[in-house]
Amino acid sequence: MNNKTRKLVYAAMFAVINYVAFTYGKITIPITAGTSTAIHIANAVVVLSSWFLGPVYGGLAGAIGLSIADLIDPRYITSAPKTFILKFMIGFIAGTVARKLGLQQKTERKDIIKAAAISAVAGLGFNVIFDPIVGYLYRQYILGIPQEAAKIIATWVAGATAINAVVCVFVAVILYLALYKTFLSKVPE
Repeated sequence: MNNKTRKLVYAAMFAVINYVAFTYGKITIPITAGTSTAIHIANAVVVLSSWFLGPVYGGLAGAIGLSIADLIDPRYITSAPKTFILKFMIGFIAGTVARKLGLQQKTERKDIIKAAAISAVAGLGFNVIFDPIVGYLYRQYILGIPQEAAKIIATWVAGATAINAVVCVFVAVILYLALYKTFLSKVPE
């Protein structure tokens, strides 16, 4: 199997893990106007995939897996386009920062933790800021949800997104520490 095929297989694997993490590992919070938000750790998998596969493949793995999860669940189906863009950006940013910091070349545990945490905070920090904003604009101008309802939804989403981000930074770093020695030897650059 050539390197590109191997990388695509790993991206597909991470897309499936993202799908499973969100579909079966979320706590759904009903809001208003028939919408929901969720507490979940799937964004940690997006970050992890970007560290192992790079910004583009990792971002696409997260975007595809979580968009499929949205498309299959009637509560989230209208969020799929927004999800695709935001999850790709989480992975792209976290993967880019990890590369700039040389995460995969680090050998000291404290250096690995520091680089991983910084890159996770960068990607997930983007999401904390832009998920509520993009969601508000998307709901109001694309879906036609009234402004007051869109504001209420954005407020709840902002809270859930912040909780997710904090938890996902820790989960991603812990998973990376557990997996990097084995995984990096198998994934092509």
